[in-house]
Amino acid sequence: MRTLSGVGIRSGLFKMVGLCLLAGVLVAGLLFPVVGAAGVVSNQASDTVESMSSNLADEPPPLITNITDRDGERIATVYDQYRIPTAPDEISEAMKWAIISIEDRRFYDHPGVDWKGTMRAAISNSAGGDTQGASTLTQQYVKNYLINVTYRNDELGQQKAQEVSIARKLKEARIAMQLETKMSKPEILAGYLNIIEFSREIFGVGAAAKAYFGTTAAELTVPQAALLAGAVNNPAVLDPWNNPEGAKKRRNIVLDTMVGNQKLAREDAERIKKEPLGVLPDGPDKAAANCTGAESGFFCQYVIEYLYEHGMQQDDLLTGGYTIRTTLDAEVNHQAAQAAKAEVDQDEPNVANTLSLVKPGKDRHEVLSLAANRDYGPDPDQGQTMLGLPYEIMNVTGTGSSYKIFTAAAALEQRRYGIFDEVRVPGSYTSHVFTGGGQEGCPGIAWCIRNAGDYPGSMTLQDALAKSPNTAFVILEEEVGMGPVVNMAEKLGLRKTMRSNTANGGEVNPDSDNVQYNQSQKQFFGPEANDPGEGSFTLGVSPTSGLELGNVAATIMSGGVWCPPTPILEISDRDGAAQPIEEQSCEQAVPEGLADSLAVGLSKDTAAGGTAHAAAESAGWDRPMIGKTGTTQESGSAAFIGATPQIAGAAMVFRPTRPYGGLLDGGPGNVTAVSPGSGNMFGGKTPARTWFRAVQPALEGEPAAPLPEPHPRYADIR
Repeated sequence: MRTLSGVGIRSGLFKMVGLCLLAGVLVAGLLFPVVGAAGVVSNQASDTVESMSSNLADEPPPLITNITDRDGERIATVYDQYRIPTAPDEISEAMKWAIISIEDRRFYDHPGVDWKGTMRAAISNSAGGDTQGASTLTQQYVKNYLINVTYRNDELGQQKAQEVSIARKLKEARIAMQLETKMSKPEILAGYLNIIEFSREIFGVGAAAKAYFGTTAAELTVPQAALLAGAVNNPAVLDPWNNPEGAKKRRNIVLDTMVGNQKLAREDAERIKKEPLGVLPDGPDKAAANCTGAESGFFCQYVIEYLYEHGMQQDDLLTGGYTIRTTLDAEVNHQAAQAAKAEVDQDEPNVANTLSLVKPGKDRHEVLSLAANRDYGPDPDQGQTMLGLPYEIMNVTGTGSSYKIFTAAAALEQRRYGIFDEVRVPGSYTSHVFTGGGQEGCPGIAWCIRNAGDYPGSMTLQDALAKSPNTAFVILEEEVGMGPVVNMAEKLGLRKTMRSNTANGGEVNPDSDNVQYNQSQKQFFGPEANDPGEGSFTLGVSPTSGLELGNVAATIMSGGVWCPPTPILEISDRDGAAQPIEEQSCEQAVPEGLADSLAVGLSKDTAAGGTAHAAAESAGWDRPMIGKTGTTQESGSAAFIGATPQIAGAAMVFRPTRPYGGLLDGGPGNVTAVSPGSGNMFGGKTPARTWFRAVQPALEGEPAAPLPEPHPRYADIR
């Protein structure tokens, strides 16, 4: 008669035999690519292992991309995984021994696979004892690399990298053994510590040290290292902020394993066990993965969009570990943001006040600042918006008389008038060239217009730019022709603006039945077939980009040289190597003499009688500059474009949503959106004051640079 104990003994023997057979299978599987290399399947398997181990040895994991200002100060980080890389000698000994003690005590003794540990775990697990893992740190490195790098965006691949199967463990073991021939033990250990995930999607020990404790991997103490080493087992469950008791219990287990591994004295372990976790009290210190929360948020977002437009892929940006040094002048941007908010309250509903500043030059036009009265972010209740207010084509009601610059420039280009020649300024004018009705009582299909103030019957073109009578520039449009005027706007800087539609500044939709959607602004306002064009163009009635308008001023101050507004100074990769970016070349948009003469023509807007005089005087402005104000119908939006030889830019105030209506300027900080007909906004008010508030301190200490001299070819023609 068999006893129960006899059955148990035989069962144990059968299990032991089975485990030995399993071990034989594993060893045979590991050796198969060597002993059976004649087979195609064998060669393919070997190639896969070789490729995978090479990837781990040579290809680094995703890293944070840092975006900095022109002085190298970080303004934002973008990333897919929050990771701070650390070299083997940048990780404390405490951290190394904590992870070895709890995860792979024989790390320095095995060749990537610990057969002794594997058999011990298999016997314990099959005998019904505590379940034990058998993966070495090298094997865990392989698995975590597959999960967090190779298949980080592939859920199915991640599942396969973790599936419980002999085939998966066999492949993992072979890769681990191959990896040990390519990397040293310190490199493997550092690679593992750089790849693993901690709680809150924090990857690698460098990021964990900063996020958990506000320190570096090199400075991690024994209790800190033990907490992090313990968290690797189950990061979500052992989050020290959500589960402090569980995290502490696991930390103390790590301390005990360090004692057992003779890396920590028992009395020290017992003392540390009584200590608190020591993590940062308000949660992990983890940088945002986007542009929100920074004063330079609009600039940051513009940089990202600019890089995408110029060929960088999103995944490359978020994982490449680049350092992107931008053209942002942090102090100028601060002054611009403060000026915008001082003029229009940050929480004012449906009123945007923006300022875009560019540095003139004949080889580059560097963007210095992109600011608004709002912050860049997703919470409107906190005065935030994710609209690209200072740089996108957001002002859909236009910038008013600032567009008269293009009409004047076209007249100079054709040499119909010099900047000091007299132009006609009737109080009202009926155009039989342009159609559209215009004011009440306009006969037939003619277009009627009148001035907003009283002017003499004629004045120089220079004075007309300063005083801004409407009739003078509509007459100039008729004489010059709409094609040259619209082309001039494009040449001087409104490139994307002229390609956008007239309705909302978006992309042209050729399938729309509405000409404001199915034509670009250049098509809509310029002459098409026998159509003379839309005369309202010179009155600035169409959607406009504030950055492009600011770049118009930079083109004029650069001797007529247009350059694309760029936010990039240099880009370096994770190894510090420079990464080129292909940008559009600068071009001589108009003759230098024309640009210089136009600058002189725009130099009286801040003088007595000019539309920006009051704003300049209140700011104590005393530098030579160019300027032009603009206001749209019903005071729905307004703008000021201005420049010195050092800084050019445009300020705009407008309604970003539900744009039909007006703006009431009740003084600095008190601008509100109102119904049509009840506004009093002008370009010489909020926009001009915003410009002077920002640019005045930005130029403090700089010499008052003179404007160029007018060229005789464009000075007196008649």
